[in-house]
Amino acid sequence: MNKKQKNLLVRIIVAGVFFVPLYLISEGLVPVALPRPALIALFLIPYLTVGHDILRKALLGIKNRRVFDECFLMTVATVGAIALGELGEGVAVMLLYQVGELFQSVAVGKSRRNISQLMDIRPDYANIEGEDGQLERVDPDEVETGAIIVIQPGEKVPIDGVVVEGSSSLNTSALTGESRPREVTVDDAVLSGSINQSGLLKVRTTAEFEESTASKILDLVENAASRKSKSENFIAKFARVYTPFVCYAALALAVLPPLFGMITGVGMAGYASAGALWRDWLLRACSFLVISCPCAVVISIPLSFFAGLGGASNQGILIKGSNYLETLSRVRAVAFDKTGTITKGNFEVTAVHHNPIDAQRVLELAALAECHSSHPISLSLRKGYGKPVDQTRVTDVQEISGHGVIARVDGSEVAVGNEKLMNRVGAAFMPCHHVGTIIHVAVDGEYAGHIVIADELKEHAREAMDALRRAGVTRTVMLTGDAEAVAKSVAAEVGLTDYRAQLLPQDKVACVEALSSEAQGKLAFVGDGINDAPVLARADIGIAMGALGSDAAIEAADVVLMDDDPLKIAKAIRISRKCLGIVRQNIGFALAVKAVCLVLGALGVAGMWMAIIADVGVMILCVLNAIRCLFVKHL
Repeated sequence: MNKKQKNLLVRIIVAGVFFVPLYLISEGLVPVALPRPALIALFLIPYLTVGHDILRKALLGIKNRRVFDECFLMTVATVGAIALGELGEGVAVMLLYQVGELFQSVAVGKSRRNISQLMDIRPDYANIEGEDGQLERVDPDEVETGAIIVIQPGEKVPIDGVVVEGSSSLNTSALTGESRPREVTVDDAVLSGSINQSGLLKVRTTAEFEESTASKILDLVENAASRKSKSENFIAKFARVYTPFVCYAALALAVLPPLFGMITGVGMAGYASAGALWRDWLLRACSFLVISCPCAVVISIPLSFFAGLGGASNQGILIKGSNYLETLSRVRAVAFDKTGTITKGNFEVTAVHHNPIDAQRVLELAALAECHSSHPISLSLRKGYGKPVDQTRVTDVQEISGHGVIARVDGSEVAVGNEKLMNRVGAAFMPCHHVGTIIHVAVDGEYAGHIVIADELKEHAREAMDALRRAGVTRTVMLTGDAEAVAKSVAAEVGLTDYRAQLLPQDKVACVEALSSEAQGKLAFVGDGINDAPVLARADIGIAMGALGSDAAIEAADVVLMDDDPLKIAKAIRISRKCLGIVRQNIGFALAVKAVCLVLGALGVAGMWMAIIADVGVMILCVLNAIRCLFVKHL
């Protein structure tokens, strides 16, 4: 508990200690005679002890012309009950209302702590080796890109980078939700926020601190609460209309029936005097106000979404706002990019075909032409070449989106890309019947052969499609710029319902728009590359592979999977549906109980104690239901 919660708990205990014996005395259950003024004065002690902050907020609301809130309802109802002589009921309402407030505060604090655990990934310092060989601790903000930092065992990785010396095991659970350590060695990428468990590492930074993974995760989490769902917006609007309505209804209940009864004489039956008639209806109006307090709905709905976001983040699924959580629950179709999403993106050269020149020369030309690109295919070409690439031999590089690269190598124009690029440069290419990514090469317009590059499916790709079907997703489609044969093979292997091949980036956007219009529910797109950013932004819900994905893709997406595991797409959908189910349960339950009790209160069947149960009891039950969203590990 924090200081504020402890203070409220102490006030509740003190008020309870005073209230219980006073209530027993007032009800004649304890043979102690106290004058009425003394009893009233004594009852005011627990009332003001536990409720002074509610009274103050109500007065501030009136002063600031924001009258109609739960503090105003509680103040009017309890002061009215005490004024009418119902001392025990008036104090009990305020006491139990504060018990409910404490309970929901603790529940919110639990969900906030669940999310704030992510704040532990923020590093406090970075180690830089000084000229004398001693390590110097500096603020991570001061470290420039390309600097060498030293990470000792037990320390957090402060900034994203690449290992240049050493090997170790990294604990990445705070980032990905995965407890298994990740082994890293020279040339492996490391992400800020992970913890070095064993060996000493020297890392060359590849980003500034504010652009590193840990900072981006914290930014996503901190901003998630500002993006409200339709349900939350509805509840806020509902409360703004509902609260004034019930206040005026309570006023009408207090005034109109007794006034009508006095005029007609009908309502006087059973009452000794007009005063008794007015007192009865005023008490009904006070009970009506207590019952009508919308705390259960207003508190539990945002708490449900907040807990859902926290539960998802603990599983390595960052959802940028409750509006996206709500949209995710209605996803019925999912479109995928191929490379880096369904496949690992670990391309390897497997063959060189139809080459009139030496195969090693074809690989050399392709590696040189692609030397300025960081695309996985370009990296695989350089790896297949197997020798250092002299970039000074390359000039006039043109990267043509959806086609390939044209560059001048040793004075010759070299085109490296797909069939469209060969048609563009007028090279008579030879088709390939092998399954894989086919990279055609032409030199000065003459065909020089093609290179076959194979990719590997992600471990859980097939399992992910099965999980999506079980989660209610009826359509899974792959959108790729790769060849028809490759797309068909991958789609069949992982169990996709459909695929689209040989697409340019703008073609993917058109496909997503068409699929979105055909989908029975919402359409999600899953991608990881820079060219996926427009599609991620255009889809109903964009899901980015966060660990290996580009900054642009992560920025454009609504959901980020921190460990690149496609199996977590289905888990994210199930979490969102569980959360929305709990939201609907709370809304339906709270409004149904309120409606029944309001009618009973107006008819005089439900008194103050029933009002307390309808308000505080329903709120506690709804809050207990809401925090179930935190527990999603079994999904």
